[in-house]
Amino acid sequence: MDAEVHEERLAGITGGGIDGNERLTGATGVVLIVLLAAIGVTILRIRSLTSAHLFLGLMLIPPVALKMASTGYRFARYYTRDPTYRARGAPSTALRLIAPVVVLSTIAVFATGVALLIAGPGAAGYLRALHKASFVVWIGFTAIHVLGHLPDLQKTFLTEGAGRVQYNSLAAGGVGRAISLAGVLLAGIVIAILLVPHFGGWSHLEAFRRDH
Repeated sequence: MDAEVHEERLAGITGGGIDGNERLTGATGVVLIVLLAAIGVTILRIRSLTSAHLFLGLMLIPPVALKMASTGYRFARYYTRDPTYRARGAPSTALRLIAPVVVLSTIAVFATGVALLIAGPGAAGYLRALHKASFVVWIGFTAIHVLGHLPDLQKTFLTEGAGRVQYNSLAAGGVGRAISLAGVLLAGIVIAILLVPHFGGWSHLEAFRRDH
């Protein structure tokens, strides 16, 4: 009995297989959409919301890493010919073709953003140009990526039953997914707080812009 209970608890954390992987990827994607919507507001008012933009940008790093890890895991299992992942199939050819651009531009956006934060306004120069250019590429291809996967997101979390659409019961590993999502959000907050001292130069620039 104790062994069965232990296995059940372990399945709640690490189980789920391909369904669990899809749910983790989808749930992380939803979290990212919310955070990206918030950072989009700061971009529209960047002159007065620079500090908020920096904080949210740093918060995004761990969730983005989790999303890339979950999709990368599925990619690896599919191309190493795992029968379960092969049977589920792959995204459309178009989505697979743009995937490298999404990954590389994502890395570029966050790498240049962190570099800008550390360098400060005085040394922004080419880094600012690279950050803006990589962002333009990233937002375009990421929008295509999100729209292309929206039908999959609906199938992952919703099902039709009794004449209505309802939420699917969670696949095994729900506890592990909740821990993962909470963990990356907490990690993002910690990273942002730890790097707040580097906000100084940008905060002064923000105050100067408000006064002028």
